[in-house]
Amino acid sequence: MKIFKEEQRFTQTWLMALLAISAMVPLVLISKEYFKDKSMTLQEYLTTLAIVLISLGFIFFFKLRTRIDEFGVHYQFFPIHLSFRKIAWSEIAKAQVRNYDAITEFGGWGLKGGALWNKSNGVAYNFSGDVGLQLELTTGKKILIGTQERDQVERVLKTYEPTITTNEK
Repeated sequence: MKIFKEEQRFTQTWLMALLAISAMVPLVLISKEYFKDKSMTLQEYLTTLAIVLISLGFIFFFKLRTRIDEFGVHYQFFPIHLSFRKIAWSEIAKAQVRNYDAITEFGGWGLKGGALWNKSNGVAYNFSGDVGLQLELTTGKKILIGTQERDQVERVLKTYEPTITTNEK
């Protein structure tokens, strides 16, 4: 049995630079308020700094875990999903690895799609790049799971392709 596993996080350099730059404005304003105007206590100052830094750093807690095995496709978008979501092979009508445009098709990266974007594209779980495992379920629902390992996903899908094709009607 072939098993594919992947874990992704937001680790892009441009994202870290953007967060660092966006952190500077509130940190400078808060520091100015504390050192120049003395309108807050040391405890209020440190608490405010901690809140700003923790809220900006929260994005680094997110991770996308994917597992493909003989039982189906499993994915977890932590901390939204606290455990793996399983899609059994019997629930999948079609599976393919494809290129996509995260911004125009889903509205960006992360957990995207559904209510606020084009519902016909389904839901996407992605962190970076433009390659994903596109699943079309027997219910008609579409799920795209981003991957940085295109070749490995294609190889493991070939192993389970007969399971998928026997589900088609």
